[in-house]
Amino acid sequence: MSSAVTFVVPPVEVTTLPVTGGGVFPVRRVYCVGRNYVSHIREMKEADERDPPFFFQKPRDSIVGDGATVPYPPETTDFQYEVELVLAIGADGRNIAVADALTHIWGYAVGIDLTRRDRQRDARDMQLPWEVGKSFDQSAPCGIIHPASEIGHPGAGAITLSVNGKEHQRGDLKEMIWNVPEIVAQLSKQVVLKTGDLIFTGTPAGVGPVVPGDTIESRIDGLKPLTIKIGPKDA
Repeated sequence: MSSAVTFVVPPVEVTTLPVTGGGVFPVRRVYCVGRNYVSHIREMKEADERDPPFFFQKPRDSIVGDGATVPYPPETTDFQYEVELVLAIGADGRNIAVADALTHIWGYAVGIDLTRRDRQRDARDMQLPWEVGKSFDQSAPCGIIHPASEIGHPGAGAITLSVNGKEHQRGDLKEMIWNVPEIVAQLSKQVVLKTGDLIFTGTPAGVGPVVPGDTIESRIDGLKPLTIKIGPKDA
């Protein structure tokens, strides 16, 4: 006879994202690939185009869904967007071979890596981790997840972002330096990938600032768009 667990504080709420056709996807961890499009590396002027991929994390509860209003965060005067393809992991694995990587992906979504760019640059200049610029509240908007069993595994297609109806970012998934199977394989060398993990895969050129009142719409061919609004500054 088992005894019930008594929580000494309220348990953490499960973070979920909706799935096309119904149901929800439970989020475990959120990984992001830094600098994965040559055009973005060139506009940022901060890395060798031949560098191997590197990864950073955002908190699980930084995820917000389509239609959310994201408050302008504190500790920044340069709040920027980055549209990205998001992978949803559906099978555990470590040291995954590139040839096997797609079998570990459950689905795909459109995401936005929101960034306190000034704080990111400060951290870079002081050779400190990027968390202050990347890993803050509501910094990882993500759209509805499409099962790979229904849409396949996109390796090409337009990826765009507009602010208030004006396009600012446009690229193609085939322009990734490290493609989807390579990203999964590389990350699985560093950590055990688990069901529920999300991987943001990098952004093309055209990143820039937003202000309260702006509406951001992100699109990737074959996926439902993701739209968010920037709210008043978070005190």
